[in-house]
Amino acid sequence: MMKQNPILITGGTGTVGSRIASRLIKLGYRVRIASRKKGELVNAEYVYFDWKEASSYTPAIEQVKDIYLVAPVGVLDPAPYVLPFLKEAKRLGVERVVMQSASVVSENGPVFGALHQAVREFPEWTVLRPSYFMQNFINVQHQMSIQNEGRIVTASGEGKLGFIDADDIAETAVRALTDAVPHQTHHILTGPEALSYAEAAEIIGAAAGRRVKHVSISRSELQNRMAAAGLPADYASFMAGLDEAISHGAEHRVTDTVKRVTGKEPRSLSEFAAAHAAYWN
Repeated sequence: MMKQNPILITGGTGTVGSRIASRLIKLGYRVRIASRKKGELVNAEYVYFDWKEASSYTPAIEQVKDIYLVAPVGVLDPAPYVLPFLKEAKRLGVERVVMQSASVVSENGPVFGALHQAVREFPEWTVLRPSYFMQNFINVQHQMSIQNEGRIVTASGEGKLGFIDADDIAETAVRALTDAVPHQTHHILTGPEALSYAEAAEIIGAAAGRRVKHVSISRSELQNRMAAAGLPADYASFMAGLDEAISHGAEHRVTDTVKRVTGKEPRSLSEFAAAHAAYWN
């Protein structure tokens, strides 16, 4: 029997959250999206929510037993916001929390470390730790430089990543939210192959019918570019540091988690690029 309590999704209008919401609704679940703005997803319940307004926490959580948790974006230390939210969730009887983290950030590392520990205090929990999204190539992070300059700019050198499609993350998240037996683990999520940005550029260029190249810059140069684009200085430094870690092999891995959890093979970057070629022309 389907659960009658709404499933709360923070970040429900974002890249992964919106996909999770759509899938849950198609499966017959009630979905409540916590957001500052009302989205356009039909049959979803929207509730006003702002991480900086603690008064918005309780109305979002009421009657909820399951939460998909996305911490506030661009915040180096989200614990002052998320820990009080989780405390209120526990008080109101939330049973299952599925949190979106990142594979490149260690379980006890910065940004998500304290949150990992807090999530494990719930009766049922899962932490999703995906590699870098394929969608980064079609959004603000890389789309314009590919489209206008034929370049992908990083500080990752020849480091390789298991780029993953957000749809595969969402499929895994839906299972973690709805499986009768809670997963109670950290899922490292990757696509089917580890690729350098140079290899990714070749794949994207072939799909788009144009030359695309990878340009590797220094960590400090990338940090300055990110800060100029509007990221807070401390977060820009953190993100540039992740690129440097990738250059030393921090993300060079492939897991079978998507197939094992969902029963489906994860999408390859070649398949993704073929389907999204219009974004780069």
